[in-house]
Amino acid sequence: MTATGERSSYLMRAGLVRNVRSGEHLTTFVVSGVATVLITRLILSLSGYPQIGGKGLHIAHVLPGGLLMLVAISLLLGYVGPVVRPAAATVGGIGFGLFIDEVGKFVTSDNNYFYKPTAAIVYVVFVLIVLGFRFLTTRRPIDPREELANVIDHSVEGVAGGLSRRRRAEAAELLRAVPPQIEGRRETAELLAACPPDEVELAAPVDAAWRALQRGFERLATHPMAPPIAVAALAVQFVAALVIAAVLGEGLNRLPVLGVTAGSLLSATFTVRGALALRRRNRARAVRLFELAVLVSLLMTQVFQFAATQFAAAGGMLLDLVMLGLLRAERERMRRELDNATKAKTFRLPPDLDLPPFPEDPSDPV
Repeated sequence: MTATGERSSYLMRAGLVRNVRSGEHLTTFVVSGVATVLITRLILSLSGYPQIGGKGLHIAHVLPGGLLMLVAISLLLGYVGPVVRPAAATVGGIGFGLFIDEVGKFVTSDNNYFYKPTAAIVYVVFVLIVLGFRFLTTRRPIDPREELANVIDHSVEGVAGGLSRRRRAEAAELLRAVPPQIEGRRETAELLAACPPDEVELAAPVDAAWRALQRGFERLATHPMAPPIAVAALAVQFVAALVIAAVLGEGLNRLPVLGVTAGSLLSATFTVRGALALRRRNRARAVRLFELAVLVSLLMTQVFQFAATQFAAAGGMLLDLVMLGLLRAERERMRRELDNATKAKTFRLPPDLDLPPFPEDPSDPV
């Protein structure tokens, strides 16, 4: 039983506490893996598919892929705290990309690297990774005790080597989301406050890239021309997907092309409905419908597109990912605005005479 009288979930009692930044780490892993596949295919195509080895030996790039995945696992097993995870996600993603790129050799009797459905198999594998992870992490909301555990995770790093102002601010922001009645909150706040200051930290290019990308998406999403450009981009993609699938997919009599057509029509339906919602000035509904249009494209249209045209579909996938990032940045911005408006209304209520209007934990480091 907990301080709030609620029984802990089985997963938390079993020690499976979720990382609040798991979505970022998964995205880093997937982006690194997909980029590795595309870059590897491009380099091999430009260099004439050379073979490393000789005298009957061939060192396939699945081997360095396995070594990089081993490095990522070693980093996660050998170090504590949140600092190492972005690097492990990047290295692991590159290693997995080198591994999955050779899936054609694993599923064919003649070890055919050029097996045509390889692109679709690779794409479906990454889609299943994302969907499976989202199911495991979003089937229930983050528990306040999990938030507290993530603060302690930051403190583990700070106790040993100190905390920079940026990392202390990240931990303090997580601590604010933990209700005061949760057991251990006061002690965690004291532990965080006891961490010595230290501005020396491991170089974190992945974190820096994430912050820059989020800022860029937020600026683009709030641009006055963002809605019409989004509609135009989705419309162009609808036409381009049909044309590319028909031309490179060798006609309209094949199942992949029919799948592209069905997915494109469904995506176009959501796009039209989103445009109508924009005209009615219902921006929240429009963003949600546009997001559905992009998700249909990613999870249905692009699967058949990769089957029909192989890696020529990478451009459409990239456009979908950029659109999804913009739409989710706008949805997050609207959520923050709604939260701020709700707080403003709450603050204007008459104060409770028995309690201070804004109770603060005196041990809170923020």
